[in-house]
Amino acid sequence: MPAEHSISTQDIERSLTRLDACIKELQRFNCSNVGRADPTLIALSARITDTLRRCFGDSSASYDTFKGASILQSNTLTSDRVYHSQQAAHRISQSTLLLEEAKRVLKEDLADLEHEQSKALSPIVVETSPPSRRIFVVHGHEEGPRESVARFLAQLGFEPIILHEQANQGRTVMEKVEAHGDVSFAVVLLTPDDQGCANGGTPEPRARQNVLLELGYFLGRLGRNKVCALKRGIVEIPSDFAGVVWESMDGGGWKQALGRELEAAGHEIDWNKVMRV
Repeated sequence: MPAEHSISTQDIERSLTRLDACIKELQRFNCSNVGRADPTLIALSARITDTLRRCFGDSSASYDTFKGASILQSNTLTSDRVYHSQQAAHRISQSTLLLEEAKRVLKEDLADLEHEQSKALSPIVVETSPPSRRIFVVHGHEEGPRESVARFLAQLGFEPIILHEQANQGRTVMEKVEAHGDVSFAVVLLTPDDQGCANGGTPEPRARQNVLLELGYFLGRLGRNKVCALKRGIVEIPSDFAGVVWESMDGGGWKQALGRELEAAGHEIDWNKVMRV
């Protein structure tokens, strides 16, 4: 295995397999007739050294910690086989313990690496709260459409915000709109409250100027997908608002249309209530 800082889960699993093989060889080794400079022990020592280098790299701190596992025979100059057999048995026992500890370290590294990989692969869950149920109702002089829309919204569980019902507190109309504009949706009622025309033209019904001003305000603040214009009767639509989608209030279909727009904006709609109110 390469240096410790560039390992993979596959590297660690291969290292664990190699260490297991060395431990099994140590456990099978017969120490009863070991002599000085025993070739079988020399070969096993070489294999353990090579395995530790593959597992940790020979310049790593871990290699320095566990390299003693490859020392399996005494260097004492004696031909006494009993002595060498006892020394070999003791050193094989020590080697086995060192290699088991090396396995434990690698298993901890493997668990840490798998945890980091799991975190990297886990999707980031962003909790989003449902949109506010506050709906601003922009209206002109006609009370009927305003009350119909407000009652419809309230029955669906929304909180209709009607400007003239809010305290003035010495503020201008636009200051009140800004103060109460923290809403998730706006319904703008285009009703024929005024008349107007270009110079020399014929006066035509149109919505009040404050209604158009507030329509523009909420288009900018909320975006077109969160503003629904409801038009009653014949009302001139200024060219600047020609791209605004509006629904007719001349009939009962406006409730379903408004419900669809609210749902498209992310609100939960009880369609059973829509059909009943």
